[in-house]
Amino acid sequence: MGKGGGCVPSKKRLPLGESDHPVTDGSIPIEGQSLSTDATAPIQDGALQAVERKLRIFIVFYSMYGHIEGLAMRMKKGIDGIDGVEGVLYRVPETLPPEVLDQMKVPPKDDGIPVISVEELVEADGLLFGFPTRYGCMSAQMKAFFDSTGQLWKEQKLAGVPAGFFVSTGTQGGGQETTAWTAITQLAHHGMLYVPIGYTFGAGMFKMDSIRGGTPYGAGVFSGDGTREPSETELALAEHQGKYMATIVKRFAPPC
Repeated sequence: MGKGGGCVPSKKRLPLGESDHPVTDGSIPIEGQSLSTDATAPIQDGALQAVERKLRIFIVFYSMYGHIEGLAMRMKKGIDGIDGVEGVLYRVPETLPPEVLDQMKVPPKDDGIPVISVEELVEADGLLFGFPTRYGCMSAQMKAFFDSTGQLWKEQKLAGVPAGFFVSTGTQGGGQETTAWTAITQLAHHGMLYVPIGYTFGAGMFKMDSIRGGTPYGAGVFSGDGTREPSETELALAEHQGKYMATIVKRFAPPC
């Protein structure tokens, strides 16, 4: 899928229908069940020695005060825990000027996480998009990034790529679900395959003994006034989503 859709990177994404990528058998586990970690076998092409490579899931996020970034880091841990798959962290470009960010007391960004370009999206075998809510919808920074993907939409370069969401809200009724609902339109127009987590987190989805973010649509965190840190349950759900997405991407990967 994409440039990373096999054991050896391809040069160009094939249009849908020109290749046969069957889904492999196997059930998707819930929390407490073992996850399949069968590595993809390498291939050989004439004199070319095949090189086994990992499938890559891009974790593309916008985080103003660090809450979404915290989920993204834990999500990468979950992805990396599945054999044959790796998570790659990316930020989307900031749209606010530095003087405004200073007035809002926004902490500096981690330079170790690069800003993604639109063209790089086609390199991913799966995508997880993370963003805070703004009145029940994604933040302007993430929307601006999606708005810049017009050429990829025109050529349907992302069609068939599995994708999911994780979010943050300031309050319990602030849009944990609506933020994901309203973001699905972006995937639909690109032809991407929306992958919710459902209730695969098991008992962790039903506990009522503490406040936690996260829904069947994806992991989530409550930020409060900005000072509340993600709870261990919220982080564990993010890690689970990473593992879950990794198993889905492996099932959609073309055979070698």
